Amino acid sequence: MNIKAFFILFFISLSVSLQAQKTEFQAPDYSLIKKNIEDKSSEFYYPRVLKRLKENDTLLTNEHYRHLYFGFTFQKNYKPYKVSKKNDELKKYYLGEVTEKDFPKGIKLFTEELEENPFNLRAMNYLAYLYHLNKDEVTAKKMSKNFHGLLDAVLSSGDGQKCETGFHVIAVPDEYVLLNMFQMETQSQSYSGKCDYIEFEKDKYKVPGLYFDVSIFYGKF
Repeated sequence: MNIKAFFILFFISLSVSLQAQKTEFQAPDYSLIKKNIEDKSSEFYYPRVLKRLKENDTLLTNEHYRHLYFGFTFQKNYKPYKVSKKNDELKKYYLGEVTEKDFPKGIKLFTEELEENPFNLRAMNYLAYLYHLNKDEVTAKKMSKNFHGLLDAVLSSGDGQKCETGFHVIAVPDEYVLLNMFQMETQSQSYSGKCDYIEFEKDKYKVPGLYFDVSIFYGKF
């Protein structure tokens, strides 16, 4: 079973959710998020809620995921342009250049990657897939819930129809994770104002392209 087949039910539920809630979005209030994640009495206090994410807590809500994802921009280890030292090793798995005997090593590798960058969405998605291949369905489903919870944080931040209502992302690769989930192929990418614009082939989809608000990190190294 390939990764697309494994997550097909999640794709369907996400698509339905996106259609049902396409007018119900809210751009992240970064100042409020910062206040909440630094407040030790808040349910969104960052060290505590991050611990829950790493423990695959199934009771995390959309607001928890929004505070986790967008709140990461205020953490010392947030480096939006950093390329993982494990990138070449990870790529072998993404390209399918591994066999069953590589699954345990892959789980260790992707777990270490998420320790370094807990919001590498692509790595999180693939780690869930590896747990599935390794016949640990319980952990696979918990990790998949986290992945889709964080992806939904992005989807709940805008509608992508114009720059003013673009999807907010905290790293460029997250744009392509979202597009891959909906199996949308890109034709070109450009930057204007505070947004990346991903253009599609003319008339291929219902929209000509999607906007992603990258103002939280654009130009910051």
